[in-house]
Amino acid sequence: MTAVTTTTSPWHEFLLERGACIEAGSVSHFGDPAGELRTTRDGSVVAPLTHLGVILCSGADAQDFLHAQLSNDVKKLAPSDSEYAAYCSPKGRMLANFVVWRDKDGYCLELARSLLPAILKRLAMYVLRAKVRLSDASETQVILGLAGSAAAASLQPFFPELPRKPHQVVHHPVNGTLIALSGERFQLIAQVEPGMRLWQQLSAGLAPVGARCWEWLEIKSGIPMITPATQEQFLPQMANMELIGAVNFQKGCYPGQEIVARAQYRGELKRRMVLAHMTDEGSPLPGDELFSAELPGQASGMVVNAQPAPGGGHDLLAVLQTASIDKGAVHFKSADGPLLHLQPLPYATV
Repeated sequence: MTAVTTTTSPWHEFLLERGACIEAGSVSHFGDPAGELRTTRDGSVVAPLTHLGVILCSGADAQDFLHAQLSNDVKKLAPSDSEYAAYCSPKGRMLANFVVWRDKDGYCLELARSLLPAILKRLAMYVLRAKVRLSDASETQVILGLAGSAAAASLQPFFPELPRKPHQVVHHPVNGTLIALSGERFQLIAQVEPGMRLWQQLSAGLAPVGARCWEWLEIKSGIPMITPATQEQFLPQMANMELIGAVNFQKGCYPGQEIVARAQYRGELKRRMVLAHMTDEGSPLPGDELFSAELPGQASGMVVNAQPAPGGGHDLLAVLQTASIDKGAVHFKSADGPLLHLQPLPYATV
C-alpha cells in the first residue's frame, strides 16, 4: 500500500505514483521492505535518496570560504573528484558531514536533509563580506543511489564515460553528475525532469528500493552520517572520518582544527567507530546508548546509524570506548541488554 503524504514536491508525487511509501519525507520502501533488503544484498538496485539534501555554495570566494570551514582540503578538489568532509564546532565535535563535489554552479555539499536548515543557517553566519551565496538546492535536485554488479552497465547509456574509482566524478550536460563510491555503488544527481526520466529507465533494469536500503549499504561500507541525534557527539576520528579520507591534517585552520589535530598527534583518542550486528529484538536508533562491563554504571558508546539487516536483526555503526572494543562484550541500552556482535570494517582501521 502506498503511504499518504502531505508533500507537494513533484519528485515525491512522481515516486508515489510508482508505489513509493514515504515516511517523514523519505522513501522508506516500495511495498516490500524485507524483500528489498535481500535484493540490495544479493542483486542490483536503484534508490531515491530523499533523506539527503544539498547545499549549494557559489560565488567568487566559495572555495576559500569552504576551505576555512570544512575538515578537508577544498582547494585541491578538482571537478573530476568528490570528497568526504566534516563540519565541526569550535570544540572539534561534528555538526554535520558531507559528500562534496563541484559543478558548473559551484560547490555542492550533500548531507542529512534533517540537518540542512540548521547547517545552512550556521554557515551563513560566517559569510560576512565574502562573495559567497549559500542556498538549499534540494528541491531542484534528484539524488539516486545505484548499487550492485549491474549498476555500471545500466548507467552506460546515459554516461558513455563512467567514473571507475571511488570519488571519481563524471558530468553530463543533460543527465547530471555521476559519482562513484566504494562497493560497486554510484550516486547520480540530476535536475528534477531529467531525474524522473532517468528513474523510469534505470528502474526498468534495476530493482527499485527505499532509502533505508541505501543507508544499510552505507553502514556496511563503514560510512557514517551525522543526524540530529548525534550532532556534537564525536570528533571526526571517533567516527573514522580520517580513515575514509575526510580529514586533511596539512591544511589551514577550520573550526575545531586544533582539537582534531591534538587527538590525532597526541594519541588522545579513546573512542572508535565499529560495525556491528544485533540479532535480538529491538530497534536501535542514532543516539541510543551502549554499555559494557569496562564502564559500570555509565554508557560506553553510542549508535551512529542503524538499519534492519537482510537476514534479520540490525546492522549498525557505533562509536565505542576502545577498551570495550578490545573486550568485545557490548550491550544495547543496558548492561544486560542485547549483545552486539562486532564485525570487520571494509577498510583498514590502524
